[in-house]
Amino acid sequence: MTKKIVTQEELLNKIHEAYPEDADKIERAYFFAKEKHAGQKRKSGEDYIVHPMAVADIILDLGMDAATVQASFLHDVLEDTDCTHEEMEEAFGPEVVALVDGVTKLDKINFSSKQQAQAENLRKMLLAMCKDLRVVILKLADRLHNMRTLDNVEPEKQQYTARETLDIYAPLAARLGIMQIKSELEDLCMRYLYPEAYYNLVAQISSKKGERDDFVAKVMAELDTALKSSPSINFPYEINGRSKHFYSIYRKMMRQGCGLEGIYDLFALRVIIDDPNPNRCYDVLGVVHALWRPLLGRMKDYISTPKPNNYQSLHTTVMAHGGAPFEVQIRTREMHRVAEYGVAAHWKYKDGKTDKSLDDKIAWIRKVMEQEADVRDSQELMENLKADIFSEEVFVFTPAGDVIVLPAGSTIIDFAYAVHTKVGERCSGGKVNQRMVPLS
Repeated sequence: MTKKIVTQEELLNKIHEAYPEDADKIERAYFFAKEKHAGQKRKSGEDYIVHPMAVADIILDLGMDAATVQASFLHDVLEDTDCTHEEMEEAFGPEVVALVDGVTKLDKINFSSKQQAQAENLRKMLLAMCKDLRVVILKLADRLHNMRTLDNVEPEKQQYTARETLDIYAPLAARLGIMQIKSELEDLCMRYLYPEAYYNLVAQISSKKGERDDFVAKVMAELDTALKSSPSINFPYEINGRSKHFYSIYRKMMRQGCGLEGIYDLFALRVIIDDPNPNRCYDVLGVVHALWRPLLGRMKDYISTPKPNNYQSLHTTVMAHGGAPFEVQIRTREMHRVAEYGVAAHWKYKDGKTDKSLDDKIAWIRKVMEQEADVRDSQELMENLKADIFSEEVFVFTPAGDVIVLPAGSTIIDFAYAVHTKVGERCSGGKVNQRMVPLS
């Protein structure tokens, strides 16, 4: 699951295309970092500059502002080279230095236990988010590239990094709505934490790829014909098919206590509408439901009721004419941008001014940090913060060490049935955190 290494030429061309007015100063940051990291190597044996280049490429794909792109090249320079704050500030200004310094501080303190380290990392990250969200977006990009190259570190470090990423970084990416990073982080974590389940799932899905691709092409063509024939659809749109991510499928299998054969919506059709009027999404939904039979209880309207991370879309599961169910997602182009990039889609660091609406999007962070004074230790902080991040889900470990994801409020009997139907039928009691609890 490694990504192709971006070359210097490709990266600089990308910068000049995306930031024509700021390309020169971004390019200066790249060559400054390249000079400072000269002679340093990654564990893979590659020149160290490969890492800042990869982080910058991720930041470019998110469409962040020029200062954040500069900081992505420079994010390890203060910590890993002889460069001083004064030298960097003189070259790039206080805004860029503050971003680099923020990323550096997130990694600087060592703790006596992994629990303390995770709690303090989360505490520092939330504090950084309150001050400048760009610091955390940089950290997420940094962690994503480190996860992509995790094969190059020892197994114990792989396990620790993957667990920390799944516990902290992926949920934070989800809370910020940066789903492309969240999904890739989760798949990478699954590969290291549950390798047998991961590779079995990859093999099973790959074995039916051709059959699935044919089915997707067929239903896409059917929908396109229906939309073009409808008098209510007088606006441009785009239809594409996407496969569900491996970890998402794995969680569903654990939640439903079934194998891959029991998961029907392995892919989704997505209709992206090039019209800002959200009512157009409902027009498309009407065509979809006229074309295919919708499954009862599987329609979700996240447009009228957005998710906490501002995600908006219509979701419906329908039965194809051949009898196979699949999901259809409908959203406007702007909703799609927010769904993919989250808060990064709203970034407006222009002339030193921030988008005030970002304050509303991270109100939960400030609420949690205001309660920090009442927390007695790192472990309690960790539990409180993770409870807030995972407010809609409960993670339960089986005796074999596998994780099962259940909705908040689930009972012992729900867990038993999620493990296996026979376990649920025979279950007579259970313990939660070493205490006996009732079945319901």
